[in-house]
Amino acid sequence: MQMSYLRKIEYEIVLKDSFWVIRSCPKCGRKTHYRNTNKFRINANGNKLDVWLIYHCTECKHTLNIAIYERKKVSSIPKEEYQCFLENDETLAEMYGKRMQLFRTNKVDIDPDKLHYEFVKQHETMENCEFGEQVVITINNPCQLKIHPEKQIAMVLGLSRSQVKSLLEKGDIGLKAEMPQTITFSVNACRI
Repeated sequence: MQMSYLRKIEYEIVLKDSFWVIRSCPKCGRKTHYRNTNKFRINANGNKLDVWLIYHCTECKHTLNIAIYERKKVSSIPKEEYQCFLENDETLAEMYGKRMQLFRTNKVDIDPDKLHYEFVKQHETMENCEFGEQVVITINNPCQLKIHPEKQIAMVLGLSRSQVKSLLEKGDIGLKAEMPQTITFSVNACRI
């Protein structure tokens, strides 16, 4: 008797660069794109501190400051992070440029057409199974990018969205869980 298997694969959606912002530029007089400069602006007022991530208009270099900390006690910011702000640490600036919550808090619109991301395989395990060959795939979306589940599945499996929709309708792909940061689906390995 041939043994069947259950394969579990976990992917993560990884941003390749910071979010691009789209908004009206007062200098250009129209909506333009703003990009992360990988620099911070710091303003101290007594023992209170403001820290902003600086974005520039791609057309005229008009500045957009995205608040990271406002009126925060200096002592409440980790010393290593504070030093990175002072040194305009590019890694830290890039990290903040990928934090969806930061942009939501600042009410800043991200251009979905300028998202550059990839699906990176994190883990894969194989277990014996009695119910035929199955693959369960989980895709983690820590940046909470708005990508339709069908598109995520299509990109991971290397199929078109219409093929994925058809397989979902036939039951050859079963969408098990759909949350803002994670989707999990199963695939009958013999049908794909």
